[in-house]
Amino acid sequence: MSETPKTLRELIVLGEAYLRGRAVADPRTVCELLAARLFNCGRLGLHPHLDVVPQTRIVDALRRGLLRVAGGEPVQYVLGRWDFRDLTLKVDRRALIPRPETEQLVDLVLASRQIKETPKPLVVDVGTGSGCIILSLAHALRNGVFVGLDISAEAIELAQENAALTGLAERVLFAESDGCGEFDPASVDVLVSNPPYIPSRTVDGLERHIRDHEPRLALDGGPDGLCVYRALLLDAVMVLKAGGGVFFEIGDDQGPALRELLDAHGFSEVTIHKDYAGRDRFATGVLNE
Repeated sequence: MSETPKTLRELIVLGEAYLRGRAVADPRTVCELLAARLFNCGRLGLHPHLDVVPQTRIVDALRRGLLRVAGGEPVQYVLGRWDFRDLTLKVDRRALIPRPETEQLVDLVLASRQIKETPKPLVVDVGTGSGCIILSLAHALRNGVFVGLDISAEAIELAQENAALTGLAERVLFAESDGCGEFDPASVDVLVSNPPYIPSRTVDGLERHIRDHEPRLALDGGPDGLCVYRALLLDAVMVLKAGGGVFFEIGDDQGPALRELLDAHGFSEVTIHKDYAGRDRFATGVLNE
């Protein structure tokens, strides 16, 4: 006997139960995101479709998506795109998935005096990944020179694709680079970075959808998680203008260490900022004049 066709509502309920049985977090949301992608709408836009029996091709695609997520793949990679601030970006295994807390890092840069008091700031994003930070800054600011750097050629390729996708290809330069030491001395107004900051010994214990799918190069910050910060600060004291600012995303237990590092490298106004969950998440400082 053939299977009775099911409405989208019924398929979502079945999919939710399937993912819950495989310990996928927030399975209802995941099912709705997958369905919304197939109907080319937002989650709230699913309502008119819920009591409709979808075409076979959509049912098959939904099943394939559920299988991938059940196997541990992040839903963002299955969807192939993800929203970050005002932009919708392409996401895949070439770079980390943009996180909501990183939007706050963009807010800190936009609120800084280095941006507000500089007519055409030079802003450099080190470890740009998908390009989410530097593209968001270029989107928000009318004037400026915006550069995204990454040690990974694959990440740079993805960031360039996102620049084209968002209409910002003419405003943001991306280049493969280990650090930012190639800039002229005292030329940069803002150095921003969400570098790898997870201690090496901890990476293998991360949740499987992170550990097995997101690039380790973008996660592993060395034995104590601070290796990239040390290297960046050596570059920063050379390339930043006097009064230029650094803006880092950090691990929630790294605030004291980042304060010490920034102090030791001649930064003032060192501040450890909390994310919306109340955890230490960002470190900022101003290069002494």
